[in-house]
Amino acid sequence: MAWEKLKYTKFEINSAGKILIDDKSSEEAKNRALEILDNWRATHSYPMHIFQMRLKNKSQKVDKNSLTAQRLKRVPAILYKLKRSYNGREPSMKLYQMQDIGGCRAVLSSISQARKLCDDFYLKGDLKHKRVGFKDYIDKPKTDGYRSIHLVYEYKSDKGKQEFNGLRVEVQIRSKLQHFWATAIETVDFFTRQAIKSSEGRPDWVDFFKLVSSAFAKMENCPCVPDTPEDEKELYLKIKEKENQLKVIKIMKGWTQAVQVFEKAKASKLSQKYQYFLLELDILREKLNISAYTKNQEQKAIERYAEIEKMNTGKKEFDVVLVGVDTANDLQKAYPNYFVDTTEFLNNLQKIISKY
Repeated sequence: MAWEKLKYTKFEINSAGKILIDDKSSEEAKNRALEILDNWRATHSYPMHIFQMRLKNKSQKVDKNSLTAQRLKRVPAILYKLKRSYNGREPSMKLYQMQDIGGCRAVLSSISQARKLCDDFYLKGDLKHKRVGFKDYIDKPKTDGYRSIHLVYEYKSDKGKQEFNGLRVEVQIRSKLQHFWATAIETVDFFTRQAIKSSEGRPDWVDFFKLVSSAFAKMENCPCVPDTPEDEKELYLKIKEKENQLKVIKIMKGWTQAVQVFEKAKASKLSQKYQYFLLELDILREKLNISAYTKNQEQKAIERYAEIEKMNTGKKEFDVVLVGVDTANDLQKAYPNYFVDTTEFLNNLQKIISKY
């Protein structure tokens, strides 16, 4: 397979990032900058693929029911991250420095398995690639409630693929409960046009998810989220109050019933030979389109991904993502927000609000 190689310099890549977030940039300049960004993102495919293969292999040794997936960061997410650091002249976060353009994730059944995978095969493992970042958001949850383990590596090869040396890939390791929480937020963000995931959601929804994250942490005997009750009864009653105000269960179940195209059967009909899936979600028309690509068609999938993103820039009612998984069945499990499969999250939420 022919992997995309870098065509531009560090200076050109950083300049492209600046052009894309500058409202004064011309359309011509933005189109050129987008070509540079597309190439920069695509070059991460090979190292991301290498890390995902290792992650799957090691995850299976720890938990035979583990799930792994990979993804290239979406253009809107890349630009949002750059804009957040923009002071009107220069973004403090440079496009070339972004560490999570290529990422892979492992979801394990329990916290102990997640930690074992991280400790045995990454922190103490024999990985030849250079680790340049490590954040344990399980021991120290983010203030918004996010909990997971993040490791960032620079790809290194002594032979064969040296042109990819230095490219960074982020490895995320989390438990199922953490995964249910994170994907529930993505579902709410999409259907309510919020940005809870980026700490810019409505205060009532932000508080609700912080509280639930602490409840999930208690279930896993882990530290609670800062500024949430340590006492279980107080915490659970606050969640119950928030759920009653927001009607979370009713709303999420409504989405599940309303969008029939998100049924699990939709994904299960796809041939098992495909490993890359392009998901186009049109919420206004209640339509989900899935395009499947074989392993040898990855470059074609990446090009189509970039093309669709460009066509739908600024459309909040439209979302697109390219995911790489081993089977169509894994697609449903890894990205439940695209199928409105919030069942597990709601089941655990129901346990919380019915306890007191």
